[in-house]
Amino acid sequence: MLFNSYEFIFVFLPVVLLLWHVTARKAGATPGKFLLLLASLVFYGLGGPQFLLLLVASMAFNFFFGRLVGRESLAPWSRKLLLTVGLVINLGVLGYFKYADFFVANANALLGTDWPLLRVVLPLGISFYTFQKVGYLVDSYRGLTRGCSFADYCLFVSFFPQLIAGPIVHHSELLPQFRNQESRGCTADSLAEGVALFTLGLAKKVLIADSLSGSVGRVFNAAASGADFLTADAWLGLLAYTFQLYFDFSGYSDMAIGLGRMFGVTLPFNFNSPYSATSLSDFWRRWHITLSNFIRDYLFIPFGGSRAGAFRTCFNLAAVMTIAGLWHGAKWTFVVWGAAHGLMLAVNHVWRKTMGERVRLPKWAGWAGTFVFVMLAWVLFRADNLETAGRIYAKLFSFGDGPGGPPLVKPRYWIYAGLLIAVVRWLPNSQRMVFQSASEQNTPAWWRRLEWRPNTFWACLLALLFAACVLSLSNVSEFLYWQF
Repeated sequence: MLFNSYEFIFVFLPVVLLLWHVTARKAGATPGKFLLLLASLVFYGLGGPQFLLLLVASMAFNFFFGRLVGRESLAPWSRKLLLTVGLVINLGVLGYFKYADFFVANANALLGTDWPLLRVVLPLGISFYTFQKVGYLVDSYRGLTRGCSFADYCLFVSFFPQLIAGPIVHHSELLPQFRNQESRGCTADSLAEGVALFTLGLAKKVLIADSLSGSVGRVFNAAASGADFLTADAWLGLLAYTFQLYFDFSGYSDMAIGLGRMFGVTLPFNFNSPYSATSLSDFWRRWHITLSNFIRDYLFIPFGGSRAGAFRTCFNLAAVMTIAGLWHGAKWTFVVWGAAHGLMLAVNHVWRKTMGERVRLPKWAGWAGTFVFVMLAWVLFRADNLETAGRIYAKLFSFGDGPGGPPLVKPRYWIYAGLLIAVVRWLPNSQRMVFQSASEQNTPAWWRRLEWRPNTFWACLLALLFAACVLSLSNVSEFLYWQF
């Protein structure tokens, strides 16, 4: 079930919210949590009933295996062995569903064999909830998960706002909220914040991201088919995808966080104006923040982080980003995308250590270089294969257009692209709009006066946005990150 569907907005959400509110007020927080758990399992079952059993079985396995790994009475070597077994099983399940056909296809190409593809169907959200369970297992080994009940653990993994595409929630962020929750239903403040953020996220998805998808599809489909197209089309198509991906995924994250607030739960923010970053390391502190934090805590630091010298740091950056690329999908384009980011992060690290104090680039130069690199790397993220990506790159830097046919993207989209660059570069993001405490000190005074408040102006504005979104829901499209 999609957040941007009539069924979710007008049936599932209001029914669950009302039942949870009544249950929590009449019976207390604990029955309310069980209702949320049931609603989350129903939500997942409606989107992929054949994989609901897999989700339930994996939650049961990881909870009880985590208790076993965390027993201090066991010898250290046996606990480490149990942790290894648990990680292998979790990653093995993810690997089977996500990468089995990828490995078979590459083995056939390498060995000249003709093994049939397994045609495995990828369960919804498995990449995201596997990371949450892996983090829980590792922290159980570290002794950081004591006092967690089975119901709280299951709700932590399956909480429906973040189940399918994140944010990737750490147990320390969510479990204390479930254990200590004294909620007696909806509060006016949390409901107002949640509705505001959900509406802004819905508008990002429906009114901006979905309106860009046609231009993106025409350009990348032309490249995939080998058809000729204009250099201007290549740049406009790439700009359109750059903004489509951001507004689609950040819109989902806003909707997820907004839904959490409606139920009295605070989920971590996932985006902090990433297209205003002035370096690539700054970009990854702002883009998909929960994934960046997971990579740092469970890959980069265990690999040695930045403690073992410049060369080892650069190697670790390249290695973990290549793994992160593969996590996004079973295609070589994702591997190359991750490796490119890892290489440039290593370059960024070396520059900062050797030249950063002596040569200070203007902020506009750092922003422009970062934005252009990130945008060019998105070609690999969107292209179906390396050949298609190569055609896009060739056309981007081929300034002597041939016949090319009629434009695939209307020239006026240059104006739209310029407006969107200004929006993502200078305007405050949803986090700062709804949660004033997140505002930076240098926010202009004129904008602070326009920050969200539960008043008549914002009620009317959000109502208009919501109405515009509802009128545009006839062509419902999936969120881009659901395929990961």
